[in-house]
Amino acid sequence: MAVKFRDYYEVLGVPREAKPEEIKRAYRQLARKHHPDLQPAAERAAAGERFKEINEAYEVLSDPEKRKKYDALGANWKNGMDFTPPPGTEWRTAEPGEWEDFGAFSDFFSSLFGQAGVRGARRGVRMSFPGSDVEAVLPVTVEELLKGGRRRITLDGRTLDVEIPSGAREGTVLRLGGQGEPGINGGAPGDVYLHVQIAPHPLYRVNGDDLEMDLRLWPWQAVLGAEVRIETPEGAVKLKVPPGTQSGRHLRLRSRGLPRKDGSRGNLHAVVQIVVPENPTAAESAAYENLKQGSTAPPDRPAGGKAS
Repeated sequence: MAVKFRDYYEVLGVPREAKPEEIKRAYRQLARKHHPDLQPAAERAAAGERFKEINEAYEVLSDPEKRKKYDALGANWKNGMDFTPPPGTEWRTAEPGEWEDFGAFSDFFSSLFGQAGVRGARRGVRMSFPGSDVEAVLPVTVEELLKGGRRRITLDGRTLDVEIPSGAREGTVLRLGGQGEPGINGGAPGDVYLHVQIAPHPLYRVNGDDLEMDLRLWPWQAVLGAEVRIETPEGAVKLKVPPGTQSGRHLRLRSRGLPRKDGSRGNLHAVVQIVVPENPTAAESAAYENLKQGSTAPPDRPAGGKAS
């Protein structure tokens, strides 16, 4: 009785000269990929059939005696070709109803290894597989970067507690061990990896360990110097603006930035932006006119320009 030949090497995706460790590695990867318990409900039946093929191929190629008998067929057989056991060998096809309890194996397997081979087979090696890891983005506020602490989040319908460590930054990966997908056949659960993403803040920008904020000054404050009140993470402070301060200048407040792992802190930079009145009063306009008349700068040149 002819049966369809099965290319077990093709099923596992390994060459005929593959070493035992290569066969085992290929089996583990495929078995995990096609394990019915890891598939959506609608795909489990098809995955189950593929899983049986993978287990049968591994049953043969991982057993030195079975592999030797299988390799004796030669390398010229193609998957799906009709195959009849050679006359005069112990190989035979199962009779109707025989070995019905061993449906995990194909007729081809039965024809090669007979009843003893089927009864002695492992019928699908029971191997444990670790659960899949889960990755997600974790938006973190500047306040959380400053203070650290614990946050409760919901991920895939589960509630998890996350510790935001001192020194966390954009791109920091937080690992929650054993909080990923459950394992198969007693395998360890996977992990959860949370990628920190800093949420926009209405006042501060993050630049490495430092914080930056805009400091809007009136022209006379920049020209004459001033002492202005600004908000820092620890509350309001007075900041001295030197006379002649230009737009874009960074006025630094030491150790008012983000905490570092070593316990120190970055700095807070107030970035100057000079703002002119959009609707000056008559007195303000007169003051600017007097400034223009008394200035040594050419009236037809932009600031910093030189007369030709």
